[in-house]
Amino acid sequence: MTLCIAASGTLLALAASSFSLSWTHSVEKTLWQEQWSIQDNRLVLTQAIVQGSGAGIAPPPDAILTDEGWTYTPTLAPLDRLTLAASGVTPSPWQLCTDTQCHDLGAEAGTPITLWAADQCAPE
Repeated sequence: MTLCIAASGTLLALAASSFSLSWTHSVEKTLWQEQWSIQDNRLVLTQAIVQGSGAGIAPPPDAILTDEGWTYTPTLAPLDRLTLAASGVTPSPWQLCTDTQCHDLGAEAGTPITLWAADQCAPE
C-alpha cells in the first residue's frame, strides 16, 4: 500500500500499511498522537493519545490513563483523504512516521497538506 502526501507542490509516496501522526497542541503545549492504518486505500484512525485535557482536547469518557497519556479508540469513519493545515505558527510541525522513516510537515506557512492512500500516487 502507498501513503501519498501532497505538500507545498511536492508529492511524496511512502510504502506503508500504517503510520503515526503527532503534534504539539498550539495552546496547551501538550503532545497529541494518532495511529492510522491503511485499509482498502482508505485512512483509518485506530488510536489516539492525548497528554492532557483543555482547550478543545478533552479525552472522551472511555479514555484510559496510561504512562503515555489518555489513550482511546476514536469513532471516526475511514477517510478517503486527510487535510492538515500548514500555518507555520504552531509550536511544532506535524510529524508523520512510518515503520522506517519520519517526516516533519507544515513547519512553515503554506498550502494545506493532503494525505491519501492509493495503489500509485498521482497529483490531485
